Amino acid sequence: MLIGGDWISEGTDGTFEDRDPATGEVNAVLPSASPRDVERAIAAARAAQPGWARLAAAERGRLLVALAERLEGEREHISRLESADNGRPRRETAAQAGIVAKWFRYFGGMADKVEGSVIPVEGPYLNYTRRVPVGVCAAITPWNHPMLIAAKKVAPALACGNAVVLKPSELAPLSVLELGRLAGEAGLPPGVLNVVPGGPDAGRALVSSPDVDRIDLTGSTATGMAIAAEAAGTLKRVGLELGGKAANLVFADADLRRTAAGAVFSGYIAQGQSCVAGARVLVHESIAAELAEAMRDLLAGLRIGDPLDDGTQMGPLITPDSARRVAGYVDGALDEGARLLTGGGRPDGLPQPLAPDGYYEPTLLWTDDATIVAAREEIFGPVVTVTPFRDEGEAIEIANSVPFGLGAGIWTGDVARAHRVAEALRAGVIWVNDYHRIDPASPWGGFGLSGYGRENGFAAIAEFTDVKSVWVGIEDRPMDWYERGDAGGRLN
Repeated sequence: MLIGGDWISEGTDGTFEDRDPATGEVNAVLPSASPRDVERAIAAARAAQPGWARLAAAERGRLLVALAERLEGEREHISRLESADNGRPRRETAAQAGIVAKWFRYFGGMADKVEGSVIPVEGPYLNYTRRVPVGVCAAITPWNHPMLIAAKKVAPALACGNAVVLKPSELAPLSVLELGRLAGEAGLPPGVLNVVPGGPDAGRALVSSPDVDRIDLTGSTATGMAIAAEAAGTLKRVGLELGGKAANLVFADADLRRTAAGAVFSGYIAQGQSCVAGARVLVHESIAAELAEAMRDLLAGLRIGDPLDDGTQMGPLITPDSARRVAGYVDGALDEGARLLTGGGRPDGLPQPLAPDGYYEPTLLWTDDATIVAAREEIFGPVVTVTPFRDEGEAIEIANSVPFGLGAGIWTGDVARAHRVAEALRAGVIWVNDYHRIDPASPWGGFGLSGYGRENGFAAIAEFTDVKSVWVGIEDRPMDWYERGDAGGRLN
């Protein structure tokens, strides 16, 4: 654990094993942060935050850029660490490790550009606003994109002058601990960034603490609901990026080859273990069979194997329990009348020392019924459903019929339709003829059960600051409300 600039190898709740999902072997033994350890981390952040906020904003920005440079220098190490930690293929973790630094560069440049405004108000007054740090921010991050999601939270929080206590998932904490190490090497003051790996008890301690001013979670919808309820007891601010059931809407005039490749990319990247996975393909009935066949052909060529092998395109799920849960969804879909186009089981022929219990084939299902469980609930695995629609209105209706609203893709050659459908979809991030593009400048977040609040860009600056309104009387006259003794004039 990293608390107040010190590395601590023993937590008061003992230790836990971090395992490689591909082999089941132990990567590392880590201290499990207890509520007492979390309190120490919060106290360290509370002590460090005022000095960090008083530091010249340009200097805060310089330190974040220095951290970006260290991240760039260690992207190969971070990539290998994440592949061994969460099972994602190296081709994916390398791509993510290559862009993480962008968040610290972007918000490092933003640090001295956090502006207030002057408000035109009635009377002889100057009214201006200032954006000030929230204070101590707790970030609770998942295992599927460990370093990237941590960066999306930590970079804007630090740029705005907050201190952070970061709790990575106990299933894949290693790269996030490296972020703490690199932050110290870049010169960030002790206590500004603290990292406390641990389980639910550590998370609950962060959420319930009156000394934490903001909670930022990326995780499941159920966890988000529990955190929102707990945080209400101290009225702390909350940002939630939760589950999803994103749809790709494919119209008859779409480029079939490009669309098939995009649908496979969107649905199976990270083994489908992504909140914005394109888990539903809604396709016009005139090309539905053709698109499904093209996707099936692409899936047949995916190379499943060791995540650390540069040729691997799909690795294991995070745990064997996850693979069993995915299998249950597929079995349930078949019971409800869905048709299996490809996949639906464990891959054959995996070499030693890979553990087959954690692997599941990329699976494609056809269902004419968009209300089956597998087409409505987040599976968080390599399963995509294909459902035909008759017209644009029905496509939008099906897409909006689930309670989630994080992402969506639109595939069409008609620019008017693209804008019209984007306007009608209830989703926070929408791509047209593409998928899963992100940038530190572009807001990210969802509607409905996908959570609230936004990451990235100026939206993140608003999330990590409070607005202070200052009134200055500029007329040289006495305050004489009671002296006049009449009911005229202005009361407030």
